[in-house]
Amino acid sequence: MLLVSQEHSEQEALDLIRKYCLQSTSVDVQKKGLEFLYMNGFYQDLEILIAKNRESLFDANRKWAEVYQIMLDRRKRKYPMWELRRRLGNIQSPDPELTCLIELSIVDTYNSELEFGMIGNFLEKQQQLFDQIEDNFILTSFNLRLYQKLFMYYWKRNELIMARKYAFRALNQTNSPHTKVGLNINLSLTYTFETYYQAMYHLKEALKISKANNMTKMIHSIEQRNMPFIAAHFKRTTGVSSTDISEQAHIEIARGNNEKAITLLEDIYHTSPFRMYYMGLAKQDKNILSESCSMFVERSDYFFSRLPMNAIKNL
Repeated sequence: MLLVSQEHSEQEALDLIRKYCLQSTSVDVQKKGLEFLYMNGFYQDLEILIAKNRESLFDANRKWAEVYQIMLDRRKRKYPMWELRRRLGNIQSPDPELTCLIELSIVDTYNSELEFGMIGNFLEKQQQLFDQIEDNFILTSFNLRLYQKLFMYYWKRNELIMARKYAFRALNQTNSPHTKVGLNINLSLTYTFETYYQAMYHLKEALKISKANNMTKMIHSIEQRNMPFIAAHFKRTTGVSSTDISEQAHIEIARGNNEKAITLLEDIYHTSPFRMYYMGLAKQDKNILSESCSMFVERSDYFFSRLPMNAIKNL
């Protein structure tokens, strides 16, 4: 990556290495290329390389392919998370890199269930697992994965100095536009209870990267959910709109149109803690806000549980 980056732009360098991962006949590159493609968001290419590794004569390559297939299945939510954990647990290997990869993937399944506290189980084994890895690329990539998980772990526990430390470490270590966008979006949300300008700064960074890389889904999410959320939360809604019903309601609440918000939320508010919070705000109802708070705490999200808690204090 360093060599190629000296003669090409960051995006061109990523593309050249992407092609190299797909074309290389090296058994080792075919395995490690899976990690490169996954961490840089080249998911269609990853499916091609998984298929190639599945046909490999080497058992290790076939096992690596299975783990990355499970990662894709998790992203697409094709199976229940417990089923993916069962599949991961059935993969046995003396390879320390693969063992570590399996453990990281298990943590990801819990994060997908919003069980952010399960990173603690991995941290108990982390040093022993990492010490056995000799490949610099894999170790760097696994450290990046760990920083992302620690960011989420500390953020959801309201330890924001630690959370941001790991977020910035991850940002400084990655060339992946997908990773940079995700980190900037979440970094912006860590400023929910502090400053509108810092929150919007990170969202604008995420939007700029998304547009430069034609990331349609991310652009939609930032423009229709994240930016309206921050704008409504800080009551800066002039010229702000959203196609998302929840955020439409949030904007109406910020503008003092509580009845309109109640109508928007009536049939859906019980489906998420955020919607429950919005309904509690609109109705000025402590019971609904308390239920929202409980829903956040159940998923170990102590950060956003502050939303209904603060609302209750202000009633």
